[in-house]
Amino acid sequence: MAAPTHGAVVVGVGGSEEDLQVVREAAGVAAAHGRPLHLLHAFNWAAALEAPYVSGPRAAAEELLERAGQVAGEVEPAVPVSGEIVEGSSVDALIRASDSAFLVALGDGGMANCGDCVPADAPAVQLAARAGCPVLVGRPEPPPPGPVLVGVDGSPSADTALGFAFDHAARRGARLLAVRVVEPGRPDGGADLLEQAVARCGRDHPGVPTECHTIVGDPDTVMVEQSRSAQMSLVGARGDEPWRGMLGEVSQSLLYHSPGPVIVVRGIDPQSEGRA
Repeated sequence: MAAPTHGAVVVGVGGSEEDLQVVREAAGVAAAHGRPLHLLHAFNWAAALEAPYVSGPRAAAEELLERAGQVAGEVEPAVPVSGEIVEGSSVDALIRASDSAFLVALGDGGMANCGDCVPADAPAVQLAARAGCPVLVGRPEPPPPGPVLVGVDGSPSADTALGFAFDHAARRGARLLAVRVVEPGRPDGGADLLEQAVARCGRDHPGVPTECHTIVGDPDTVMVEQSRSAQMSLVGARGDEPWRGMLGEVSQSLLYHSPGPVIVVRGIDPQSEGRA
């Protein structure tokens, strides 16, 4: 059954157990932000036409969505759930949905355990680079009950991610861990830059416990290490060029190597970060 994706959390659903874990994560985000959940499955008509009966693969796709809906209902029974089967690529369908969605979600396809062999055209990477709204990339295993981690570098993209992270932490009743990484030998840019950004973005969420750390080191390495104990890691798409098709090094490193779920924050008007 098709449904409008405007304002919804839209999640791509495949046939693996990992996809069901992404459904659970997406349902949690939808519940926290008061959004409906829309399940989207990409159906391969070419493969279906090669099957003895076209109805078989189609029925399997419908059963897949039904199972995903049951999983969402088990973890967040109050969240309205709809489903849709579309033809073609799941990434293309999610990119189209991202123009009106609150957030789109997809599994990482196993790339977090792939070392340095992740291709640039991996589905989750393509979605994070090209979507018009925040992108949640899920993992096969549930995350630890840790803080919401956000990377801050003083750029407009990072400030938008920080505002979204505050809102997410407030709605999940979580602690916020804001981390700024200064590379050795580079100008610091102001010792209190992180604290000022957190104070500015945190005015609307005074009840969120917040921890700030400025760390000297390699940004990619530090953020991946910090993400190991986080329930969710958030990062701007790219510090200096937050347009579609662009991902920065830190956002890519978190997508490739963080063991927990990652939200790449993009497509948000800074004036509406706390929207309901």
